[in-house]
This record gives sequence, C-alpha cells and structure tokens, in this order.
Amino acid sequence: MSADAVTEDQQTATLLESYTEMHEILMPNHTNNLGRALGGVVLHWMDICAAIAARRFARAQVVTASMDHVDFLGAIDVGDVVNVEAFVFETGQTSMDLKVNVYAERPSEGERRRTASSYFTFVAIGGDQEPTSVPDVVCPTEHQEEMRERALRRRRERREQLAAE
Repeated sequence: MSADAVTEDQQTATLLESYTEMHEILMPNHTNNLGRALGGVVLHWMDICAAIAARRFARAQVVTASMDHVDFLGAIDVGDVVNVEAFVFETGQTSMDLKVNVYAERPSEGERRRTASSYFTFVAIGGDQEPTSVPDVVCPTEHQEEMRERALRRRRERREQLAAE
C-alpha cells in the first residue's frame, strides 16, 4: 500500500464531501453549426467535474479509469447556462464510482432541464504514482442515502438494459 494511503482518521468520507457543481455558459466556440453544444465539450466538462469530486473525496490525485455509456437527453443551446453535478456514490479499495448529471438553464425563462448523464470511475493515485486507498463512502443523512441508492439503482438498471441489447 502507498505511503499516501488513507489514514485512520480518513477511513470514511460522506457523499456530500464529494458533491461538486460546475457552471459554464455555452459560448459559440463550444457549439456545432446548429448553435448547440458539441458532445465532446460536454464530455470534457463532465470529466473535469467528476475529477474534482473524486479528488475532494479521496484527498489525493485521481485519474479517470472509465466512463459508462453517456446519455445525451437534450440539446444545450448557445447562451444556456450549463450546470454539471458530480458525486461519489460507491468506492472500492482504490477506486470511486461517480454519478454525473448535466443540466441546461435559461435563467431568463426560469427553465432548467437535464441534458446528459453518465457514470465515471476514478482511481486515486499516491505520491509514488501508484493506486492508493480511498475512504469508504458514508451517507449520514436520508437525502445522501437517497442520492446514493438512486445512483446505484439507475446504474444497475442501465447495465442490465445494455446487456440485454
């Protein structure tokens, strides 16, 4: 185990400790010829938000290990405020599973809609550039437990659906 491994007082972390929100305005240089967000730009923002959430949770450097199937649920138009949310909902010895949602907002119209979602896995990296242990995720409130259970259930359902196709 790495010298940077989780210490005795860092054996757990709450889901809320990882919760991260990023905001962007969709500018013309982030759009296709229809004035809508490029998928690659949205994926980039999702990866950055998830990395921040994972680093906060692990208290260590992290690397992206995988990204599940991404569902693009709706367009994001130039000028929309883009909100990316991520949180850790499950952990392994050195890995963390995160739920990432993307929303588009039009504040002038009071509108907010989900536009993309996915699941990411990150691995914590110690000072020796090797995987290092991460805290166990705990959910001390009913709201955090509901967020975790919903993420676990939806990921399981998504995997079952993809396996059936």
